[in-house]
Amino acid sequence: MYRQQILSLLLAFILLVTQAGCWSSREIEELSMYTGLALDKGEPSTVEKDLEKEGSRYFKKNKITATVQIVPKKTFGNTAKQGGGQGPNYINIAATGDSLLEIFRQLSLRLDRPIIGHHLKVMVVSTKLAEQQTMQQLMDFVLRDNDIRPSCFVFLSKERAADTLVTKYKDEVPSIHILYMLRNHFRTSKVMRGVNLSELDGLMHSKKSYILQNISESDGELEFSGAGVIKGDTGHWIGSLGQQDVESIAWIKGDVEGGAVKTYDKRNEAITYEIKSVKSKITAKVTEGNDISFHVKIESKGRLIENWDEKVNPTETRNMKEAEKEFEKEVTRRIKSLMHKLQSEYKVDVASFGERLNIEQPQVWKKVKDDWDYKFSKIPVTFDIKLSITDLGSSAE
Repeated sequence: MYRQQILSLLLAFILLVTQAGCWSSREIEELSMYTGLALDKGEPSTVEKDLEKEGSRYFKKNKITATVQIVPKKTFGNTAKQGGGQGPNYINIAATGDSLLEIFRQLSLRLDRPIIGHHLKVMVVSTKLAEQQTMQQLMDFVLRDNDIRPSCFVFLSKERAADTLVTKYKDEVPSIHILYMLRNHFRTSKVMRGVNLSELDGLMHSKKSYILQNISESDGELEFSGAGVIKGDTGHWIGSLGQQDVESIAWIKGDVEGGAVKTYDKRNEAITYEIKSVKSKITAKVTEGNDISFHVKIESKGRLIENWDEKVNPTETRNMKEAEKEFEKEVTRRIKSLMHKLQSEYKVDVASFGERLNIEQPQVWKKVKDDWDYKFSKIPVTFDIKLSITDLGSSAE
């Protein structure tokens, strides 16, 4: 009996000392977790100016204003009970300076809990700031900081980035809402898959030009509104693409899971094509004189999901073929509009043509990669676009 008690105590002791634990843990109530970070051109707020007058002043240059979105606002004590349902469950706090780390440390003078970036989900950078500072400068701290995970997504905003971290819906956290908006990529390719810090780091080091999804805000409502173009060799924002331009890039790359193409028939009535699948193949052609050209073959299958022309019977083969031609002309028009912007206005390749050349003709790519954006602007690109209507939805009328 005595031996059994000793064995039981010994077993209990072994179980206790072998259990995993975090010896340096801190209670979540003692931390300020921030899930969103907005970076704007440096403009000290009225609060900052008033505090500086009272002595809160240190040597800095007002290059950048960082807005941190902290959640939850309070998670303990009577505060949670008193605040339930009466206001947003997050707070935004901003500070201005020329070093993100120093700004974050300065926030410790105004907060009752230290901020921690383990759960940072989204970053929004204003295009005015990205036009002034390089993306490498703006991302340097967040890529070095061990607290911030490389899965954090990065966006642009043509207005104040801080405005995208505000919502009129009390139960929503704007930064989490933005993150979840990316899930709609399967509904429309106007929504990009998103670029996280890990992918952005690779793009910046490769010196390739790229795009980041743009966010617009109005009266507490958010919308993905095209994309901003970052020039690879400079790291600066140089302009924007519209929603249909983003969609056209997805068509070229074959990265389309869903969406719609609306156009008008010969009687100027709306007809709509619902995308079921898209396949795309970019072929690089190089002549003996090292002249480069590209050909893109795009094939799509879908359904005629909407027809406003009551005088047309869509079940007739002739009418269906006419509708297919109208949809093909519309997709071709959109892609040609995009190519004009890429090759004539911005002179950048953000549609993976260089990647295809590197795969098919690596020796040629080595010769042109250092000045690829400029060379791409002079290269002819042809398209072969085929859309097939496979069904008419649940109604044939």
